[in-house]
Amino acid sequence: MLGPVAAGLWGAVLPAFGHLPAAGFEGPSLEAWERLFGWAGIWPASLLSVTTGFAATGLSLVIVTLITAGWWGTRPFAWLERALSPLLSVPHAAAAFGIAFLIAPSGWAMRLVSPWLTGMERPPDVLIVGDPWGAAMVAGLVAKEVPFLLLMTLAALGQVRARSSLFVARSMGYGRMSAWLKTVFPAIYAQIRLPVYVVLAYSMSVVDVALILGPSTPATLSVQIVRWMSDPDLAMRLVASAGALWQLALVIGALALWRLGEIVVARRGLVWAAGGSRAAWLESLRPPALGLASLSAILVLAGLAILALWSFAGIWRFPEALPDALTLRSWSRHSGGLGQALSDTAMIAILATALALVLTIGCLEAEFRRDRPIGRTGLWLLYLPLIVPQTAFLPGLQTLLLRVGADRGAGPVIAAHLVFVLPYVFLSLGDPWRAWDRRQAVAAATLGASPLRVLLGVRLPMLLRPVLVAGAIGMAVSVGQYLPTLLIGGGRVATLTTEAVALSSSGDRRAIGVFGIAQTLAALLPFALATIVPLVLWRHRRGLHG
Repeated sequence: MLGPVAAGLWGAVLPAFGHLPAAGFEGPSLEAWERLFGWAGIWPASLLSVTTGFAATGLSLVIVTLITAGWWGTRPFAWLERALSPLLSVPHAAAAFGIAFLIAPSGWAMRLVSPWLTGMERPPDVLIVGDPWGAAMVAGLVAKEVPFLLLMTLAALGQVRARSSLFVARSMGYGRMSAWLKTVFPAIYAQIRLPVYVVLAYSMSVVDVALILGPSTPATLSVQIVRWMSDPDLAMRLVASAGALWQLALVIGALALWRLGEIVVARRGLVWAAGGSRAAWLESLRPPALGLASLSAILVLAGLAILALWSFAGIWRFPEALPDALTLRSWSRHSGGLGQALSDTAMIAILATALALVLTIGCLEAEFRRDRPIGRTGLWLLYLPLIVPQTAFLPGLQTLLLRVGADRGAGPVIAAHLVFVLPYVFLSLGDPWRAWDRRQAVAAATLGASPLRVLLGVRLPMLLRPVLVAGAIGMAVSVGQYLPTLLIGGGRVATLTTEAVALSSSGDRRAIGVFGIAQTLAALLPFALATIVPLVLWRHRRGLHG
């Protein structure tokens, strides 16, 4: 994990200081930095990146904390848990398109209330998608990051004594919310701190969601860096490299500020917990918490439904709530490009995920045999590509690949996807792997089985479902990768995600619907297989259904 990130950062440092011999620039020079800070939009773009990052992360964390505190163990919470896999599998770009189609002035939400309530026969002239404050972008990020943080929280719950802590606190007269916040949340947050940092870094540097829902004058800093990287003027690559390092500095500063906030909140929280206040008013937050969590899920699922409707829509004028007719014309018109993009997407996702599974199983098996679990340093290294902004090291990695002539074909793109797929596969498979009853291995060994045979003949079959789920998560991560495919592929590798995002400026809602739904199905199909395959293979072994 350290190698690609370090190589990418090194590849950004040299051009940022004017040294790019392949393009005819010999450093050192500060001209790129002068041009970067001479750009009129640098401070608004930087401020926008920071504010949207903090807003998306803070709102996501608050919603996940309140819904878990108020509803964990209840029937509504079980419904949200069941919706987690579909919500997690939806790529960010598809979710952003769906939300845009919902909340736009000519979107479905406005159509439902027009003209009978609003009196409007034409879409209102208001800027909702692409608003200058980034509110629509924050809404899109929150809708996707809430399921991720909720999944991390559920995994962390298995490592703390939540039920017993809650029982003791409630027996002392505390309400459900205050008992959770005072006794369980501190232990949970210690477990999910790294995922929260990942969400903050991602929200500050995301490109595809910013292109679809974010403002354009100026755009976020990450979007501007990608534009500079695509500029035909090679001198702009130097500016892009300087911008990438500036983006990294902003993320590091934001993480430091967040850490400072953690310390302040921890000290204030300690005083609050020791004070003995029952804080009964917190119970009134339960309904809003359920409403916000449900709203984030509804935004994504309703958005997908609208995407699907647009992909089959015939004539659909405003303010009609439904199209005049449903047709396969859009799917037929884009079948050629869709088939090529789908095959490239599947090939890259399958190979990157297969490599990630092999590496993960090898690491976990070595950890098991040596009885040495991964330490904090290893965990940080694992999260490193997710915490360092993609826009900070991918441009440098692209420059390095160009310099050594390794920028052709799908191989570099697969390797780049592997950098982001591996952490998710490792984190999703780690807990089930470590929870496996090692007495099974002892029993097999006493019968003469070698360690390799125990792994292949006992452990992997018993852990088939977690392995397939980890693979499905890896496939979904790969399908949703935009920037690694665009930069490392040099625009020559077209996946469903790059094609869908490229269509965002076209305004062709039917084409966006086709590619958005195809992208979602490509990510959702592995989750369906992960559920069905164990049921079929182990239909006569109910104990292995998991």
